Amino acid sequence: MKIGFIGLGNMGGPMAANLAKAGHEVAGFDTAAPMPEGVSKADSAAAAATGADVVITMLPNGKILRGVADQVIPAMAAGAVLCDCSTVDVDSARAVAEQANAAGMGALDAPVSGGIGGAQGGTLTFMVGGPDAAFATVQPLFDIMGQKAVHCGEAGAGQAAKICNNMILGVTMIATCEAFALADKLGLDRQKMFDVVSTSSGYSWSMNAYCPAPGIGPKSPADNDYKPGFAAELMLKDLNLSQDAASSAGADTPMGRQARDLYAQFVEHEDGRGKDFSAMLPRFNKLNG
Repeated sequence: MKIGFIGLGNMGGPMAANLAKAGHEVAGFDTAAPMPEGVSKADSAAAAATGADVVITMLPNGKILRGVADQVIPAMAAGAVLCDCSTVDVDSARAVAEQANAAGMGALDAPVSGGIGGAQGGTLTFMVGGPDAAFATVQPLFDIMGQKAVHCGEAGAGQAAKICNNMILGVTMIATCEAFALADKLGLDRQKMFDVVSTSSGYSWSMNAYCPAPGIGPKSPADNDYKPGFAAELMLKDLNLSQDAASSAGADTPMGRQARDLYAQFVEHEDGRGKDFSAMLPRFNKLNG
């Protein structure tokens, strides 16, 4: 396929490179990031979108997505698909889909899970909202960039799934870090705690796959001085999105709200910015000290 890719940072860059490596013709645009290997440089977002079968965006927020959509949709051919892989608010995802549909194009909101490592290794999970035909068009590209793509429903459903997933992740990571900090105060060996919890009812992805305690469980950012695999400020962004969505939908999410407030404190008033979201563990230890 001919692909336009807009947003070539830590996530978009390796995703675009994997598409080019697989033999697709990829034109890329980014205001600052370098061109990945195999990706040709376009002079603008509209130029990257011109003549493309699929335009993929990976952008910081909904406001920027709406601005880019205003530029690329007029340049795209009827029948092409705009696939946004950013994590943005549901309202922006639905507004862009409506704009693309009105211009005779397909649109997908397809946020990802898997972080920078998943983008580099082509093992991302895509949560996708949009029509069946557009999903079928982009499915071969999802197979290159990731290991799984779940069609969650109509426009906005992908963002809804991502927001709900990451609200769970934020809450469970905090609970995991609190438990390790409590275990430390009680004199319980961290390895023994992991051995019990990882095979008991406290089992979770935060414990078993991404343990926040250095030297415990599989290798994680905790073993690299909490250099981010998923930065605390990105978790805060997603938790803010979850609370915006909860407010809009009239949903009561007290644990999600508390997790948002704790990450806001950590990122905005403590030393959490630039650290992995699992660095909540040394934060709790410091306070407990």
